[in-house]
Amino acid sequence: MKIYTRTGDTGETALFDNSRVSKADPRVDAYGEVDELNAWLGLVRASGLDADLDAELIRIQRDLFAVGAQLADPAERLADRVTKAFVADEDVERLERLIDRLEQELPPLTRFILPGGAAAGSTLHVARTVCRRAERRIVGLTPAADDLLIRYVNRLSDLLFVLARVVNHRAHQPETEW
Repeated sequence: MKIYTRTGDTGETALFDNSRVSKADPRVDAYGEVDELNAWLGLVRASGLDADLDAELIRIQRDLFAVGAQLADPAERLADRVTKAFVADEDVERLERLIDRLEQELPPLTRFILPGGAAAGSTLHVARTVCRRAERRIVGLTPAADDLLIRYVNRLSDLLFVLARVVNHRAHQPETEW
């Protein structure tokens, strides 16, 4: 399989239903933001993480491929063809349980904090902002995206904030309050 197809040379791309749309289409923009988020999480993982956090990020990266696949299929037929490429309520619940578990390691927040800290923590803060941007793109889609995708991405941005705090806490990097 060649990496280039030349089918996008006119500024269009194919969605999963084989329809052709502009690469500037809001749906393409939305799954492009999810792809960027996935790349940032790869950079976070390359920054050096504890094994437990790295394993969680790998799972999230796989989830993000499913989110992108769902966004790339306007016909919402993906479930019949590729059931493994879906996020589900259980995935949102998994993120919530992880947030709850990780927050037990942290001192409670009393003020806003400035993004920063260790390399992995700082990169997680960037990933969080990219996640929020992806969420805004997904929310703006017409027809509307599945509510589950919005919940997943919203919860993920919360988790990325907590992960940044945990990484910095484990690295003994103090938080700078605003």
